[in-house]
Amino acid sequence: QVRLVESGGGLVQDGGSLRLSCEASGRTFSTYPMGWFRQAPGKEREFVAAMNWSGGSTYYADSVKGRFTISRDNAKNTVYLQMNSLKPEDTAVYYCATPSARFWAQSGNYYKSERYDYWGQGTQVTVSS
Repeated sequence: QVRLVESGGGLVQDGGSLRLSCEASGRTFSTYPMGWFRQAPGKEREFVAAMNWSGGSTYYADSVKGRFTISRDNAKNTVYLQMNSLKPEDTAVYYCATPSARFWAQSGNYYKSERYDYWGQGTQVTVSS
């Protein structure tokens, strides 16, 4: 059974930084894509960032490009989301996710929440103005 556990959320001021972690278990972590999504109150879940199994390909939402960085440590079965220059509009519950598929031929799949099969419980990020 695949299990994802996020940590690292919290309250930070406008312009601050946080690093989220997501530890995976239940299968060989290093051979699957990983993604981060977020959901703000009253809004739909949206894509934030993703990467392929090796970390050689990364994908970002336009709203976070240049501020957030996704990375992975396959030895620790962990994916990270470094968030810098945080803004109040970044306030949301952040989820990590991973699919059943090991590879997507079309990069567009990385952006679609419906392509991911396993989800963590989420971690709250609140950015105060």
